[in-house]
Amino acid sequence: MLIISRQTIERIIEVDKVLKVVENAFESYGLGKAKMPPKLYLDLPEYAGDFRAMPAYVNGAAGVKWVNSHPQNPARYQKPTVMAVLIYNDPATGEPLAVMDATAITMYRTAAATAVATKYIARKDSRTLGIIGCGAQAGPHLISLDRVMDFEQVLLYDVDLSRASRVAAISPRKCKVVASAKEAAQAGVVTTITPGNRIVLSREDIKEGSHINAIGADALGKQELDPRILLSARVFVDDMAQATHSGEVSTPIHDGTYKASMIAGTLGDVITGKTQGRTSAGEITLFDSTGLAIEDVATAKYLYELAMEKGEGLKVDLI
Repeated sequence: MLIISRQTIERIIEVDKVLKVVENAFESYGLGKAKMPPKLYLDLPEYAGDFRAMPAYVNGAAGVKWVNSHPQNPARYQKPTVMAVLIYNDPATGEPLAVMDATAITMYRTAAATAVATKYIARKDSRTLGIIGCGAQAGPHLISLDRVMDFEQVLLYDVDLSRASRVAAISPRKCKVVASAKEAAQAGVVTTITPGNRIVLSREDIKEGSHINAIGADALGKQELDPRILLSARVFVDDMAQATHSGEVSTPIHDGTYKASMIAGTLGDVITGKTQGRTSAGEITLFDSTGLAIEDVATAKYLYELAMEKGEGLKVDLI
């Protein structure tokens, strides 16, 4: 069995390959060729956190990601909010082929899903990107989104402007640190990557014709957007069951201000042509991303095969 560390993943991963792998995973899921049981939550309020078990089978690969979310980790323990490992198996025999860091996988596959949604749903002539929330996810999002759209300017906002400045250093000629979320929301493509513990954009902040990627809400009660934005937008989700349980749409649905029947479809539906994406240039579109196990397992398959090809990772006899 192969042990693949985060350092190894960061050294060998190729963003363009991850984009294609994740797009193919959504296509397979849209065609009914993938299997993904519901994400299982283990809530531990006494530790101000939770664990999630995320199994999937897609494109000849099987595995499960075990990931935590402990928002108070940085302040309390100087540790990341999210840490994850993934067990990758041979679906034919059940043999565990690899155990790998999935913290990096989570960052890159989440950014890839956002980029794929933007590619299919945003206006093709969008030239400005706004990123609200400049934590660990912002860098991979900037890199991945820049692969699918020809952005001329990137507007970055974070409550800690120093974090936005660090992300700006990735592409200093394109990036501009702005003083408010509202200013960042003037972009043609707006991506929110905050902890989801407060609303950061109102309906009045959003321009007609813009595309929004809502990434931060990943549990009931979390919310980044004014519910009126959902009501005025054509909304797409990564998975209906998961999004209505824990995505940006979940709290408004629970509160009765939005209905699941208003959701236009899934990203897989758009990729496979079952559902039309954007219907007009002036339409506001929104992608609600909760993060799917198919994304993790598909990316793990790519990384395992790449590590074997390059002779990377540590081989161990575990079983």
